Amino acid sequence: MVRISEDLIRRRAEHNNGEIFSLEEVSLHQQDIERIEHIDKWCRDLKILYLQNNLIPKIENVGRLKKLEYLNLALNNIEVIENLEGCESLQKLDLTVNFVGKLSSVESLKQNLHLRELYLVGNPCTEFHGYRQYVLACLPQLQWLDGKEIGRGERIQALQELDAVRRLVLEQEADYIEKREEQKRSGLKETTEKQEDPQINQLLSENQNGTHQNPESSSKAHTDAEDKEKEFWEKPCPFTPESRLEAHRHLEDKRRAKEKEREKPKNKTLRTLITADGRVMNVNEPKHMDTSLLDVDVQPTYVRVTVKGKVFQLVLPAEVKPDSSTAQRSQTTGHLLLILPLAHGEIKPKKPTARPTSVTSKQNTKKETRPVPGRELLEVDPGLAGSLANIVPKGKESSHKPLQLSQPHQHCGVEERPVSKDFVDDPEVPPLM
Repeated sequence: MVRISEDLIRRRAEHNNGEIFSLEEVSLHQQDIERIEHIDKWCRDLKILYLQNNLIPKIENVGRLKKLEYLNLALNNIEVIENLEGCESLQKLDLTVNFVGKLSSVESLKQNLHLRELYLVGNPCTEFHGYRQYVLACLPQLQWLDGKEIGRGERIQALQELDAVRRLVLEQEADYIEKREEQKRSGLKETTEKQEDPQINQLLSENQNGTHQNPESSSKAHTDAEDKEKEFWEKPCPFTPESRLEAHRHLEDKRRAKEKEREKPKNKTLRTLITADGRVMNVNEPKHMDTSLLDVDVQPTYVRVTVKGKVFQLVLPAEVKPDSSTAQRSQTTGHLLLILPLAHGEIKPKKPTARPTSVTSKQNTKKETRPVPGRELLEVDPGLAGSLANIVPKGKESSHKPLQLSQPHQHCGVEERPVSKDFVDDPEVPPLM
């Protein structure tokens, strides 16, 4: 049973900054409320109150709401219109799809002089002959009934036929009340004599214990439960407050059973962290990292991080010093930083060594060193060193001495110079211009 609490009203009063003493409107619909209480003491200034789609069987504890203008009690289990005389400002009352069968209780609304709209659609009383004429004659202040405006001629005719209509309505009301009492007795008898199927009890017991005898029996019990569920919803029954309450409780039991099934711990296979021969394994299980639940275990050859029973284990490539190790976690990214000093010095990556290359010739030997990576230089194959030495042909080697020219002499106006004896005229060299 859901009770109306101060915390519930405050959560529904977010638009009023959580203040309930000055609250003018509150919505408490679809909360499975079974009783109206405390609202008339905590929220005296209420003008609009939504209580539709609950399990309320009676109108009560609203008489002190003097400023209440609109009360919505649609889709509840109300059977009698009562206890609204103190709502002096009430202008609209919605009782759609309830179980009001005592139509004469509508006369209690005569003192609500400001009442302008009334909704009784979906109630048993609307099936009475003379229903609309009776309500119009009893409540002259009404302007709308079930969403239909009341005309002046319709009201005059209803007042003229009030006595006959009242007798007809009271006779139908008495028949309905007798029928309703029979429904209550039969419903109580069915509830008392109703016993759950033994197979269903067995299935529930197995689910609670987390064991099943065998897959075949479990499957059969599950099928029987589905048949019972189908039978429950397809079985014809009168539309009464009891049947509506039973359906609600049936759904609530199913919801709770599902929640228990989710909360029930499942049989998990144990993780292998270290094999039988002592070999440590890498393990990583999905987890929600929470620093308060974080446990870091540093060993010389491996690291194990445990969060809520989830294990992350990492084998180290070298032996470390557990006593000198530290663990830090970033408050922004959540990254975990482990600093693990090595037990036997620092391991440094090997740097590339220089490879000497040489070029050998008959005249000299020249050693070269491979350049730094990133610079591209031409390298000569050592097998070609012999051929490179003979690039200049023999017999055509020129002297390293400076050239000496002959004395100049006159020829066609151009002074000619004597040719040196050591000069060799090379036909491949073009003449000087």
